[in-house]
Amino acid sequence: MHLRTAEPPDALAVARVHVRSWQAAYRGLIADAYLDQLHPEDRAQRYDFSNTDASRPHTIVAVDGDTIVGFATTAPSRDPALSGHGELCALYVDPNQWSKGFGVALVAAARARLFQTGFREAFLWVLVGNTRADRFYRNDGWSPAGERRSETLWGITLDEARYRRSLASQSTVRVH
Repeated sequence: MHLRTAEPPDALAVARVHVRSWQAAYRGLIADAYLDQLHPEDRAQRYDFSNTDASRPHTIVAVDGDTIVGFATTAPSRDPALSGHGELCALYVDPNQWSKGFGVALVAAARARLFQTGFREAFLWVLVGNTRADRFYRNDGWSPAGERRSETLWGITLDEARYRRSLASQSTVRVH
């Protein structure tokens, strides 16, 4: 496994992981008809991996051989109430690669990136009812913050719960 910063040519491969993950992880939580109509080509057009400014989202990809099998996106908080916090905006691994360590490596790299960018606290949002994600993040030291929201993303309204974590002591993770 190799971790590196996403580059503009990675957009379609990242979108494939994103869509396949949604279709597998959110089945039963989001309408099947909605999940079935998702296409990576549509999602890829929304990615911009060309800007490396620290105030913009930053995506790390996990590569196995020549294939992108997962990604994590971090950014400064988009929530004015949590200014000064880092945000784990997305973490997805191709369903065929679940439970092989890619998610663990990506979340560690994402936390390290946020810490290196100057953040000491971070948060993320989890789709309500996503027990797999709940277990994964709790195992990584994230805790439910007791806050919920409804957000419209990709044309669908999602009910999400916020999780928080201290970034006080982070080991260095190399991302090329």
